[in-house]
Amino acid sequence: MSDRPAADGLDDRSRPGVEEFVTAWATALHRAHYVPISAEQRRRIVAGLADRLVTAVLAEPGEPGGGRRIGTDLVAAGFGSPEALGGTIAVIGSRFLGELGITADPTIAARLNRLLADLAAGFTSAAHDLSLRAQDTVRLAALAARTQAEEALRVSEARFRRFATHDQLTGLPNLTLLTEQLGRLSAAQLPIDRVGVCCLDVDDFAAVNDVLGYQVGDLLLREIADRVGALTDRRIDLVARLDSDRFAILVRDTTCAGDAVKIADQALAALAAPFRVNGTEVPLTVSAGVAEGTVADGGAATLMRASEIALHWAKADGKATLRQFDQDRSNADAERYRLSAAMPAALRRGEFTAAYQPIVALRSGQLTGVEALARWQHPQLGLLSAARFIELAERTGLVVPLGRQLLEQACRQASRWQRVQPGLYVSVNVSVRQLRRNGFAGAVAQILDRTGLPPHLLQLEVTEQAVIDLTGIVTETLAALMKLGVRIVIDDFGIGYANLANLRSLPLHGLKLDASLTRSSAQPARRPGARRPGTDDDFLSTVVSLGHKLGLVVTAEGIETAQQARRLTATGCDNGQGWHFGRPVPPHEITARIVAQQHHDAVSPGTELPALPIQQR
Repeated sequence: MSDRPAADGLDDRSRPGVEEFVTAWATALHRAHYVPISAEQRRRIVAGLADRLVTAVLAEPGEPGGGRRIGTDLVAAGFGSPEALGGTIAVIGSRFLGELGITADPTIAARLNRLLADLAAGFTSAAHDLSLRAQDTVRLAALAARTQAEEALRVSEARFRRFATHDQLTGLPNLTLLTEQLGRLSAAQLPIDRVGVCCLDVDDFAAVNDVLGYQVGDLLLREIADRVGALTDRRIDLVARLDSDRFAILVRDTTCAGDAVKIADQALAALAAPFRVNGTEVPLTVSAGVAEGTVADGGAATLMRASEIALHWAKADGKATLRQFDQDRSNADAERYRLSAAMPAALRRGEFTAAYQPIVALRSGQLTGVEALARWQHPQLGLLSAARFIELAERTGLVVPLGRQLLEQACRQASRWQRVQPGLYVSVNVSVRQLRRNGFAGAVAQILDRTGLPPHLLQLEVTEQAVIDLTGIVTETLAALMKLGVRIVIDDFGIGYANLANLRSLPLHGLKLDASLTRSSAQPARRPGARRPGTDDDFLSTVVSLGHKLGLVVTAEGIETAQQARRLTATGCDNGQGWHFGRPVPPHEITARIVAQQHHDAVSPGTELPALPIQQR
């Protein structure tokens, strides 16, 4: 409150009505504008302003600028809204002179009006300045907040970027970052012409997790990452963990594939040393695939895929090795895949058929049987031999329905041949997958019933692999087939791991000697004093004799010349099969041969019919 004396020498608050005016003004301000202060604080502020107002109105002469300062201080006290100004002017105009008991005096009234005008001007100016300061404060705060947000965003983006482009376990770059780098190389953003990509994969790493636990597996992965990441060759551009136990090395500035192979060799050497985790030695082996070439026009991404293909080859070729990408092998794999993918539809369309190769009695030269060999009449590639697709069928399991279809075709055809040559048997190959299927013997019995072929005229050829371990479903299936009366022979005998004890115990019908046994081998020079090696004929005679002692019919495959036929006949071999006697042909050509044989026997009984010049199909 002002300490200036009133115009008449009395204290302002001693005037009657001042306290009532202060109360009215404080109430008007409270109603017009909320300020977070107590009622007592508000009253003290208003009392001080009222004292200065009384002094300004009653002073002689009037205090210059007093009203403007009152308006400014009202805003400074927090009452800066238009409602507060309106309430103030209303209270002062209506109650100030009356509450103070001042009679109407034109001079005082004029002075009060000027003071109100000044108060309003000071209030407006102060409120405007306050608004500008508030705007500046808001702008500065917004700018600071934006700066902080942008910095936080940069930090967050950097963290997210690292999270998205780096492996969290090992800290190495991941596939995303490697792909980006390859993309930059392909887009010629970097002055590099050729690069190499090495893919590494730990062999059988799943066993480590299964046996030792994932914690040990993670420790091993970190150790592997450390060893690969520690390679110091200047050409290494990036070492990345692709997924699980698979890593990649990007090699730049290569001049040939050998540069990338050297890096891969270094990595394999670094990983060859034993790993120790928690005091336990953990043996590991690693396979690698390498591809190298130009990076222009998307070549870098192609190299990545090529290195993964080469890694797959390394795994398929026995693991713990390195393979370099080879386009010819890749093309062959692609062709096999296309064939494999087309086989199910081809089977539904009936594109698979059988060609038949003669089996003759070596002593008489008479046709005694035929072997049914699978063929595929491919709509684009023409007639394909079994060598092109049987292995694919084995891998996919399609060999089971395919074998069943071909078996029925062969039995039906053999049943027709009985009309022109009774007793002619048909031999059909059976895969291990078929023998391991429940109900195979029953399926064979149904086929024989449908086609009308006597069981003893069906010969099933099984590989040595099928009889290595005669246990379980294979034994039951063979026993059931033999009970039907079907002939069972061991195919390609002499190149597998047939158990002789199994041969002795099985009621087999015969053996088919592999073609490699029918050809003469190069005899090595004999050292002085060394044992005289047996001849090829001695060896063949021994094998044939073994078969005969086991009560088996012995058939030799792969006979291509008359000389080979005479050699096999001399060893006592029973039957022969090969191009010398005829190549695989459609069934009508076998029928023609049977008719020709019968006509020849009628004209010149007892003489052998020469092999027919049948063209290869």
